[in-house]
Amino acid sequence: MKNVWKLIASIIICQLAGIIGALFNQPSIKTWYTGLSKPLFTPPNWVFGPVWVILFLIMGVSLYISWKTPASSNLKYAAMIAFTVQLILNTSWSYFFFYLQNPLYGLIEISILWVFILVTIFLFYKIRPVAGLLLIPYFLWVTFATLLTFSIWNINK
Repeated sequence: MKNVWKLIASIIICQLAGIIGALFNQPSIKTWYTGLSKPLFTPPNWVFGPVWVILFLIMGVSLYISWKTPASSNLKYAAMIAFTVQLILNTSWSYFFFYLQNPLYGLIEISILWVFILVTIFLFYKIRPVAGLLLIPYFLWVTFATLLTFSIWNINK
């Protein structure tokens, strides 16, 4: 039963990060963001919500696996710190890009996020390989989001 609560807590923590990020997005999506020039490969707005819900779910499962798996305390501590930092950075991107309406700040921030996701993947993989591998879709999506952020900044500067 203890592990079930860890799984639920892990998923809720990640989904809450998504909800907080969405709060920063909402005021600007139908106004400022609509007025930006975007590259041809920009997905329609309705794609982002479902993709993020799924990614945050997978992140929660990855967190749970790393949390419940025995590992050295130093490794586990470093992994949980890296995960927490990348989760905060994930939410912060919405603040910089949408709330501040600043694609350059968003680009700088998402580049740092990208690095922390890699660090988290590496550390989670050392704890339990499946936990690191589960974060690969998230890493790929943020790689795409970084390219999209760069392109939006570049087109609109």
